[in-house]
Amino acid sequence: MEGTDRAVMTDTWLKKHRLIYLGATRHPFILGIRDGSVDLSSFKRWLGQDYIFVRAFVPFVASVLLKAWKESDDNADIDVILGGVAALNDEIAWFKTEASKWGVALESVVPQQINLNYCRFLESLTSPDVDYTQAITAFWAVETVYQESFAHCLEEGSKTPEELKQTCHRWGNDGFGQYCHTLKSIADRRLEKASKEVVAKAELNLLSILEHEVEFWNMSHGAV
Repeated sequence: MEGTDRAVMTDTWLKKHRLIYLGATRHPFILGIRDGSVDLSSFKRWLGQDYIFVRAFVPFVASVLLKAWKESDDNADIDVILGGVAALNDEIAWFKTEASKWGVALESVVPQQINLNYCRFLESLTSPDVDYTQAITAFWAVETVYQESFAHCLEEGSKTPEELKQTCHRWGNDGFGQYCHTLKSIADRRLEKASKEVVAKAELNLLSILEHEVEFWNMSHGAV
């Protein structure tokens, strides 16, 4: 029975922590994009800060790949994570193109403290003390927040400005949604077999990620 519960551990957590999850995926910044009221200066702020974040996200995902190679009970995990690493290369190129379009000088962007805090948290997850189960669960959480957030801006009835639709499609598309579902399946499989201590740590990491995401949106929204 315990194993059955853990098989859907991520669903259990998202229900348990629904308020903060909604805070991360239905933040006023995201809702502003969806209803067309977003201040474009806020979008530009997000663009510059998120570029810095994604560059810090790369070594984290690389560490997840390494841990999968050492600890995974399914070789297919490596292929899934490797796909994520490859996508990040395209993502960084996209940020550079998008920044040029919006007149954002990426080399001049100064990382804000909220961003630095999030990047430091990611770096802490690369530690050898953080096992593969915790790492893959954290990877799923970060990606899912973005997918859920930007997919909301593409739903029927949304008034997302044309110039922001490409950004929303980047993370809100069905293909990325399926990728996040695959990461979720891996995380649930690992959590099912994990010790109570590891499951507890993974849940705390999820909460930290959701808190950092809310603060990141706040920063982008101008509430610094």
